[in-house]
Amino acid sequence: MANASRISDETLEVLRKIPTQTLIDGLWVKGWPMSYVEGARPLQLGQKMAGRAVTLRFVPHRPDLVQDKPKGVDSAEYVAIELCGPGEVLVIDAMGWKYSSVGGDIKFFRMMQLGAGGLVTDGAARDSVALKGYGFPVFSAATTAKQGPAEFWPWQVNDAIQCGGVLVRPGDAVVGDDDGVVIVPRGEVDDVIRIAHEREEVEEVIKAQLEIEKCSPGKYYPFNDLTWKLFEEKTGKSYRH
Repeated sequence: MANASRISDETLEVLRKIPTQTLIDGLWVKGWPMSYVEGARPLQLGQKMAGRAVTLRFVPHRPDLVQDKPKGVDSAEYVAIELCGPGEVLVIDAMGWKYSSVGGDIKFFRMMQLGAGGLVTDGAARDSVALKGYGFPVFSAATTAKQGPAEFWPWQVNDAIQCGGVLVRPGDAVVGDDDGVVIVPRGEVDDVIRIAHEREEVEEVIKAQLEIEKCSPGKYYPFNDLTWKLFEEKTGKSYRH
């Protein structure tokens, strides 16, 4: 059984250095869904993100919900934001409503104060110019000028949610770069890191050999018997996945 303990800050630093596509490959090798958050694109390029998921779920607007939901600092989005420090990423289920705002300058100013690790949503963010200056990575399906409350409301904190078609549970690893966001289940993080590092090593050997042979990548990629033979010849190591 995989270890499902809290992901350490040291492990987050390792994840931050692994490309999202390599994590996808590691999940695929393990037989897990690839967990790419569809629609979550970087607000600005060049930012690497890795953190533990704090989850927030939005639900559609209805007048009676507005009456029943907690108000002020007890509202779900503010409760969730207060859980976000440097090692946490707020992941918001906006139901894929691409141009509906989950928040903007004022709400997420608090995340800047807390040094939050990042924000991910399959909805939209307002005040993109201000958010770019806050220093934490933001991944959203779009930016928008629209207000959110006319369409949906924050409702539930730290339960299993979907975001961009992916299941996210509190404490899962959330990793983002220029190619998007990947969720790595908490209990699979160590194995996925190991596989990712191994695959990176194999791929470097393949690329070096392609420089020499100037042949089709299909000779060695996807990995096959020729790949393993080449890897063993070049490194003296065995690799089997």
